[in-house]
Amino acid sequence: MKLRIFFQRLTSWKFAVKLNLINVKGLKLAKSPDPAAEYQSERLSDELETLIDIGKALTSHLTLEDVYRVAMEKVSKLLRPKAWSLLIADEKCAELEFVIGVSPGRHELQNLRIPLGEGIAGWVAVSGEPLLVPDVRQEKRFSNKLDEQIGFQTRSIVCVPLKTPNRTHGVIQLLNSFEEGQFDGKDLRILSTIAEFTAIAIENSLLLETVRQLTITDDLTGLHNSRHFQQLCEYELERANRYQSQLSLVFLDLDRFKQVNDTYGHLTGSRLLKEFAELIQENIRVVDYAARYGGDEFVFLLPSTGKQGALSMAINLLQALREKRFYSDCGELIRITASLGVATYPDNAKDLRQLVQLADEAMYQVKRTTRNAIKTA
Repeated sequence: MKLRIFFQRLTSWKFAVKLNLINVKGLKLAKSPDPAAEYQSERLSDELETLIDIGKALTSHLTLEDVYRVAMEKVSKLLRPKAWSLLIADEKCAELEFVIGVSPGRHELQNLRIPLGEGIAGWVAVSGEPLLVPDVRQEKRFSNKLDEQIGFQTRSIVCVPLKTPNRTHGVIQLLNSFEEGQFDGKDLRILSTIAEFTAIAIENSLLLETVRQLTITDDLTGLHNSRHFQQLCEYELERANRYQSQLSLVFLDLDRFKQVNDTYGHLTGSRLLKEFAELIQENIRVVDYAARYGGDEFVFLLPSTGKQGALSMAINLLQALREKRFYSDCGELIRITASLGVATYPDNAKDLRQLVQLADEAMYQVKRTTRNAIKTA
C-alpha cells in the first residue's frame, strides 16, 4: 500500500516537472526566459531526483546507516540548510540521540542526547507533528540549550517526524537556510515527504534485521542456532588457515538436565536454559561465538585461541555455573552442573569435522565418568 502511494506521488511530481520544463523551454524559444520559472523547474527536478533516491532506498535492502546517509545527503543537497541533524528516538531512555549531525559544532553533537519533549525536536518526536518556525525568537517551545553547547545561533527551524503508523522513529531537523534566510512552507512540504518515506525505509530495514536475527539465533536462548554456528565455524577456520592462527572449540552438555524437566516441568527447564544462556554471555569474550547446539547442549568457538586459552575459558564458565543459583517456580534450589570438552585446530584436528568430533568425544568422556568437569582432546 505504501509503495503504491509513493509511486502515485512520484508520478504526479514527475508530471509537474515536465510541465515546468515545457514552460521554460517555451520561454527560451521566445528569448525571454523567466528566471523564477526556470528556478522553479530546477527545484521540482531536484525534488523528483530526491524522491527517486529515497524510493530506491525504500525498496532495497539497505542497512539503517545507509538509509540515514542517503536521506540526509539528499536533504542537504536539496534544502541547503546551515545546519541539520537526524535524531533517532531511544524509547527506553525517553531520549533523542543524534545519529547524523552537520553543523559548525558537529563534533559536540556526538553522543549528545535530548530528552523527549524538550525543545523543538523533542516536541515533534512526542507529538508526531511537523513544525516550521521562521523565527525562533517568537517560539516558546524553542530551547537554546543546544546552541549554547555547540556555539551556534539558531534563527529558523523546520523539523519533521520520521513517522510510520506504528511509531515515531525520530526526527529530521534543519536549522537556518544556507543563505541565512528563513524556511518556508515549501521547505516543510518537501522535507515532510522525504521524512515520510525515509521512515518507511527505516522500518523496512528494522524488519529485515529482525528477520535476519530470527534465522541465525535460537528462539529460546538468543544464542546462535546450530545452522548459523556451522557457517561461523567454516568462516573462522578459513581465517585461521589464512593467518596461520589457532581455533578452539568447546562442547558443553548440562548434566542430568532431563531430570530437571521431568521433576519441575518443561516450562521451568526452558527458563533455566535462558538463565544459563545469560550466564554464558557474561562469561565469554566479545570475539567468541556461543550457540545452542540442541536440547541442553551448547558449543563455543574461540578464534585465535589455543588449547590453554580455551581451557581457561571453560574453567571460568564451569566455575560460574557452580556458583550460580537456579530456582524452581516454587523457590526450590536446583543445582546444575555441566560436562565440557575442548579441542583445538590445528593442534588436535586437521579440519572442521575432526575439530567438532574431538571436542564432542572429550565432552562425552566426562559425562561417562565424573561429570561436572572438563577434558581436552
